[in-house]
Amino acid sequence: MRKTRFGIWALMVAGALLAAAGAAAADLDAREIIARVDENALWQSARSRSRMIIRQGNRELVKEMISWTDGEGNGLVEFINPADRGTKYLKMGGDLWMYFPDADDLVRISGHMLRQGFMGSDFSYEDAIENVQLLEKYEVELTGREPCGEAECYVLEAEAKPGAQVAYARRRIWVDVELFVARKEELYAAGGRLLKVARADEIVQIAGRRVATRLTMEDVLRRNSSTTMIVEELELDVEIPEGMFSLQSLLR
Repeated sequence: MRKTRFGIWALMVAGALLAAAGAAAADLDAREIIARVDENALWQSARSRSRMIIRQGNRELVKEMISWTDGEGNGLVEFINPADRGTKYLKMGGDLWMYFPDADDLVRISGHMLRQGFMGSDFSYEDAIENVQLLEKYEVELTGREPCGEAECYVLEAEAKPGAQVAYARRRIWVDVELFVARKEELYAAGGRLLKVARADEIVQIAGRRVATRLTMEDVLRRNSSTTMIVEELELDVEIPEGMFSLQSLLR
């Protein structure tokens, strides 16, 4: 199993193990809290069917997709709504590829393209490929506790370590003190400017795990813009077909 956090594939299949969701411990430090969050996000593989609702002003777009992911940083997303049917994304480790069926074209997304919106959403392609382990790349500090929606949350500040290759220089994270699930996260640029806010709007129990089935990302630099990911079907620890995570799979 591999530990995973925010990132578009992780958001689609994010889960928290109930076994680690006991009573809150009053004396945990920041590293212990993050370690429990990471432990809660263990999974081997998953298949999901999701809707992505993109809101920009009075305009709303709905996209539907089926995704497969393993615990090794690989994932495949295929869009099934009529306007985007057959469009696929393949994540292999730190690489991201896109297939356009109309043009029969395979494109590797890299460089400045990574900062663009994933299918026009508030999630960037950089969000999609990021698989951050906070304790490896950030210095994390517990700054207190406060309400977060209906839950009581630890509030953590995470500053990127010198030289760390990360999408966001600073993160502020609200972690449920009972479930050790990240309920909210603010993402900042190096200069201190708030860039995005991610929220777990709904957490339910599926197959013995706490799963975030409704998540919203708001890009605060885009006026009146937000994207909500709704997981409608989810199977955890499924068998992944051989060759699923390969360039050949994009062309099928």
